[in-house]
This record gives sequence, C-alpha cells and structure tokens, in this order.
Amino acid sequence: MPVGQDCDELLVSALKRESLDSVEGAFAYDSGEDLNKPNLQHRRRTRLSVADDKGRVHELYLKRYGQEKLKDKLKRIFTYGWNSSPARTEFENIRSARKAGVLTMREVFCDEQRGFLGTKRSCIIVTAVPGDALERCGEEFLSTFSDDAAATAAFTNQLAILVRKLHGAGFVHRDLYASHVFLDNSSGGVQLYLIDLARMFAPKCPWRRFRWKVKDLAQLKFSMPKSWVEDCWGQFLVTYLGKEDASRFGRYNCAIDRKVSFMHHRAKRKV
Repeated sequence: MPVGQDCDELLVSALKRESLDSVEGAFAYDSGEDLNKPNLQHRRRTRLSVADDKGRVHELYLKRYGQEKLKDKLKRIFTYGWNSSPARTEFENIRSARKAGVLTMREVFCDEQRGFLGTKRSCIIVTAVPGDALERCGEEFLSTFSDDAAATAAFTNQLAILVRKLHGAGFVHRDLYASHVFLDNSSGGVQLYLIDLARMFAPKCPWRRFRWKVKDLAQLKFSMPKSWVEDCWGQFLVTYLGKEDASRFGRYNCAIDRKVSFMHHRAKRKV
C-alpha cells in the first residue's frame, strides 16, 4: 500500500480499522457521501470522515476507479507509462505538484489490482483542502473587495503565481477551471489551492507544452467571474509570464482569446 509522504500514522491506522487500506476494502466500502458528477463513467467519488485514536476527525476523499475502456487505457499507457493506473497517476501528480510549491491536497494512500493490459481497478484517498471553489465563492469574494484595488491585485498575483509554479515545473493541469481552484480566507489572508490533479502531466515537446499551457489558461479565463477578467486579466498574465517571458504577452493573449472564443461558441451550441 503506497502511503503518502509524512502521512499521519494515526490516520493510517484509522483507515486500516475501516478496511480502507486495500483496493478490495475500498471497493467494498459503503459509508460516506457519494459525490455524483456528469461523465464520471467508471469512476466513483466519496467524501468521508475518519476519527483517529486521538479523536481527531479527518475529512477525506476516496476515489475508486473501475475498469477503463481499452482506448482510455492505451492513452494512459502512452502518456504515463505501462505501470500507471488512474489512482497511482493522481497519487504521483499530487506529490509532484507539492514539490513544485503548489498548494494542494495531501495524498494518503493508493492501491491497485492488476489485470489485462495493466490495472483492473485502483483507488486513492486524499485529504480535503480548506475553503471553497472559486466557481462558487469567487464572485462574492471579489465583490467584497471591489473598492480595494490592493486586495484584488494581491489575489490576482497569487492566482498567477499558483499557475506559474505548476507550469514552471513542466506540468499542465488539463482541467484548470475555477471549480478546481479553492480559496481559503478563514485566517484573514488568502490561500489558493489546486485540486483534481488526475489528468496533470508533463508534455515534452515545446509546441505541445505551449498548446497545453494555453488550454489551461483559457479554461481559467473562461470560468472566472466576468468582472475579474475585464479588470484583472492583463495583470494576471503579466505576473504569470514574469520578466523573462514578458515579450510573449501578445502571443499568449491572442492564443488564449482564440481558445476562449471557441469555448464560448461550443457552450452556446450545447444550450
């Protein structure tokens, strides 16, 4: 059972008591709250709470991955290698993101069951992150500081740095919507966390790297509050690029806007 780095031993013991220390136990687990979401297919997400021997309650998320379609399995092998599984991929991605300085959840454990062409079933447990998704709280949060230019600028810079750290380490998210960036201001300051790293990967070719970075940035621009995009996008992109890439502002901005326009067009067609 691969266990997360610096994982709380009492938490590991609590998971064993719940038989959540193996893929078999995870798939047999029938407590917690299932989180339904469109297009989950072979995936199942469950929110649960586990108390350790000191009485501390840990809020966790269990992801269970059943048998993938053959085409999806082949894509995974091509992207992540022969021994990859959905759970192990996310487990390693979380580690890589934290190593890059990105605030995110902590990986607790993962396990997998081997089968034809790699993995048959796999599961992962991760910790919750504090706060709420920008998709839900961003507009209200930003409206609170509508007359405070310094606070809005600080938020914008922090968001840009979050994405810059991920991309600077060679990775792209592939689902970088506001629903996957969590904002926590419970202690007075602002902290931003990135979640849902299952599809994160490191494109090798420079042209693919640029293409995927543009996709990430377009997804974020498309999903952020309209008022923030109108007032702060330029500052965001300047901070994201930094001095060394400042001359590429126009190239990035044009490519991002083309992608955003396509996303708006596609969204209208679905209505």
